[in-house]
Amino acid sequence: MLSRNKTVIVQMFEWTWDSIAAECTEFLGPAGYGYVQASPAQEHVQGPEWWTDYQPVSYTLTSKRGNRDQYANMINTCHSAGVKIIADTIMNHMSKVESGSGVGGSSFTHYDYPGTYQSQDFHHCGLQPDDNIVDYSNRLEVQTCQLDGLADLATETEYVRSRLAGYANDLLSLGVDGLRLDAAKHIAAVDLANITSRLHGSPYLSQEVIYGAGEPISPNEYVDIGAVQDIFRFRYTSTLQSAFLEGGISSLKDLDSLGWIPGDRANVFVANHDTERNGASLNENSPSNTYVTATIFSLAHPYGTPTLLSSYSGFEDSDAGAPNGGTGTCAGTGGTNGWFCQHRWIAFSGMVGFRNAVGSAPLTDWVSPQPQLIAFGRGSLGFVAINNIDSPWSATFQTSLSDGPYCDVVSGSSFNGQCSAASFNVTGGAFTAIVPARSAVAIHAGSTGQGSGSNDVVVNFKVAASTTYGENIFIVGSVARLGSWDPAAALPLFPTSYPNWTIPVPFAPNASIEYKFIRKEIDGSIIWECDPNRKVKAPTSGSTNVITTWR
Repeated sequence: MLSRNKTVIVQMFEWTWDSIAAECTEFLGPAGYGYVQASPAQEHVQGPEWWTDYQPVSYTLTSKRGNRDQYANMINTCHSAGVKIIADTIMNHMSKVESGSGVGGSSFTHYDYPGTYQSQDFHHCGLQPDDNIVDYSNRLEVQTCQLDGLADLATETEYVRSRLAGYANDLLSLGVDGLRLDAAKHIAAVDLANITSRLHGSPYLSQEVIYGAGEPISPNEYVDIGAVQDIFRFRYTSTLQSAFLEGGISSLKDLDSLGWIPGDRANVFVANHDTERNGASLNENSPSNTYVTATIFSLAHPYGTPTLLSSYSGFEDSDAGAPNGGTGTCAGTGGTNGWFCQHRWIAFSGMVGFRNAVGSAPLTDWVSPQPQLIAFGRGSLGFVAINNIDSPWSATFQTSLSDGPYCDVVSGSSFNGQCSAASFNVTGGAFTAIVPARSAVAIHAGSTGQGSGSNDVVVNFKVAASTTYGENIFIVGSVARLGSWDPAAALPLFPTSYPNWTIPVPFAPNASIEYKFIRKEIDGSIIWECDPNRKVKAPTSGSTNVITTWR
């Protein structure tokens, strides 16, 4: 069971134990992260590639990331910082290497791991020439043949079950708070249930179950054991990828109604170490800031427990191991020495605070004026607006928040009642904001104060303009919030009661503004209104209306 008030997991992929410990103290704890998912701890085959960590050769706690003492110190240090540890574990298999020695010096062959396993402890399914899975529509084959040559453990046997439970309990004895169960789909649910029933305490369990259409093994088979990561040809991650890249994010409102794993049993992510490399998700190289906005959505929406990936550059090389010898290094709001340190990005760490503040509050106040614009609340505790188009989105949002000033946690933070970036005043439950193109704004009850924009007033523009299908009306003008006369930065109006187009725009009190309406044609060409420029003076307080007709 996860801690109720801090549930966000950060996967510190390939970080050494010492560098995780340091980051827990310096950033993760103060930022409100609940859990670190650390890479596998057991001894594995040699090699610099990241995937060598997933080819164990013994259950000695010596890996490229550090030794047993360093692992225990990481756990204790992170606990002192208020951060818990989830251990990535491999229960399905051992290595695929024919023979050699592990990083801790243990000698082995493919089916003989002295003191741990011998040939009779593995599945030998009889498929020629290499016992590998061929037919993923065959349940028995998927769960008793080798996954890409990895020696497949006979998890239905008492000895293997006891060995695996013993390894997991050793991790738990050091203070580990949860386990990620790698390749869980390749272990029959009845076997995995037996193994996990032997664990001490009540650790959080997250099982990797790769779902594929037409395959006989369903993620729902595993929900009684623990949480499930439903991945690869999977629904949550691929649905976000499709929605943010092309399909439309307005379809993401009620994820619990789609027949997936129940939200309270789902462990979800925008990207993990596999999908970052294989194109099955958004990643740091995705266009139009979609990786960031999708992660904001994942941290704001109530479905599932989110895991945020913190990784490194160069993942285009699908084998590339960690830079800097695995020592993760961050500075300010980003990474150094080849590390991304996504967990430090302002929008991500700000949304961790958002998630902690809203807790289990229900989704409320949903609005979506077009497929790529959404806004929603989390009860009376938070509100987020996400803009997935190339133009800023100016709107007045009705919320369930109490009146007062709130900091935008996507752009900054709060300290002693002051915001480091933008803030918004909620009055009568409503606030007006310009959501930047391909970005978001988010406010919550745990981050209040004054910042830029805190004294804004609102001008409500309404223009009657006839158009043909595919043509749209925008406003552009002399001030930055109207694009400084740049049509590419103009604000779109919405045909709320066609042919009337409307938009609320926040301005500084008493600001003098010149502006025009423009029409963007289907081919992208711009039609400007006739001269002269229109003029308006913003009110001293509150709002004012401008009602006019296209000329």
